Amino acid sequence: MLIGILQTGDVNPALADRFDPYDVMFARLLDGHGLSFRAWRANHGELPEGPEAAEGWLITGSAAGVYEDLPWIPPLEAVVREIAAARRPLVGICFGHQLMAQALGGRVVKSDKGWGIGVQTYEEAGTGRTLRVLASHQDQVVEPPDGTDVIASSEFCPYAGLAWRDLPMMSWQPHPEFETAYSKAIIEMRRGQAYDLDFADAALQRLEQPLDSAEIGGRLARFFLERRAAAAA
Repeated sequence: MLIGILQTGDVNPALADRFDPYDVMFARLLDGHGLSFRAWRANHGELPEGPEAAEGWLITGSAAGVYEDLPWIPPLEAVVREIAAARRPLVGICFGHQLMAQALGGRVVKSDKGWGIGVQTYEEAGTGRTLRVLASHQDQVVEPPDGTDVIASSEFCPYAGLAWRDLPMMSWQPHPEFETAYSKAIIEMRRGQAYDLDFADAALQRLEQPLDSAEIGGRLARFFLERRAAAAA
């Protein structure tokens, strides 16, 4: 199954010699399930000709905000709506989560709660389980689109995971594709700048906690495969 990765951000140049680009991070997260991948650099204006260019789609994170006046964002929103209309499986992560919400009738803002960084804990809807996943965001979905269910939440981020009832689509605010070393590098780079020193140091200490990222990666892979099987039935 070919998964089209709509890449909306680039690893910071200061870290690019140490860490893989985002499409490679996702390929590693979803490895072992028989999926193949092709990336389009959407933030550089590179978009697929249509939803049929891949069997499933994934939108990555970005340093940009979905509400910013950037020339590549409106065309990408149009692609989201085209994928939804074609009923192709679609997953969004962080910026992708927010873009899907905005493109389909929700609202995204820069939250007055500030940054969520490092290990974040979410409650899974319906099970009461908690999931620990790395995150890096200050923007949040504050009004989810109609026809969605909340599948993960926290006090800090009430709409951390969304699933569409009538469309093969789901999205997550945190970053299951991030590895601890990458999250640590981002926090250290922004410590004393974007992040207050004490806030950053507390986040660095939390990085020792175990993560559920691999489990979420497995869920995403199964989501793609199950939606393809359902479409073929």
